[in-house]
Amino acid sequence: MKKLLALVATIAVAASVLAQEAETTDKVENDDVLWPAFIALCEWPSTPDLVGLRLTIPFSTKQESVTGVDLGLWGRCRDFEGIAINVLRNDAKDTLGGLQIGLYNTANRADLGALQIGLWNETQSVRGLQVGLVNVTGDAQGFQVGLINRAETLYGFQAGLINVIRDGECPVMVGVNIGW
Repeated sequence: MKKLLALVATIAVAASVLAQEAETTDKVENDDVLWPAFIALCEWPSTPDLVGLRLTIPFSTKQESVTGVDLGLWGRCRDFEGIAINVLRNDAKDTLGGLQIGLYNTANRADLGALQIGLWNETQSVRGLQVGLVNVTGDAQGFQVGLINRAETLYGFQAGLINVIRDGECPVMVGVNIGW
């Protein structure tokens, strides 16, 4: 019985040490920055930072920060700086600085100077330009050009069929609306 207990304790300690070594190895590999070119196949590989060219075939969602050019069908990351041209969707969960071109473009904060071009553009806050059929934002400083433009607050111009600035002097206008 004592030998069995000693064997179990030895195995438990060995498993704990091996698990810690594996965890340390994974952390070192995941802290590396991948560059200059990267092909993302679905959810592989998972890396915190990517600098350079990311080809999203068919989508990529496991990169934390992408700086450079993103081309493909569906690109998603936490922070993006550069040019994203994805046919279906571009999604920056936190910050966007640069250009998004696609059918559906989203960013939480596009405060670093942003340009969104697509059928549907959506942000919580934007400093820059949105061009599309539908442009939706919370707080905006810049321009919205589209069929339907909607902002909670806007310091800038809207040009389109229906222009809404919820906290504006004229909340709804046809053609052009100005917020200050």
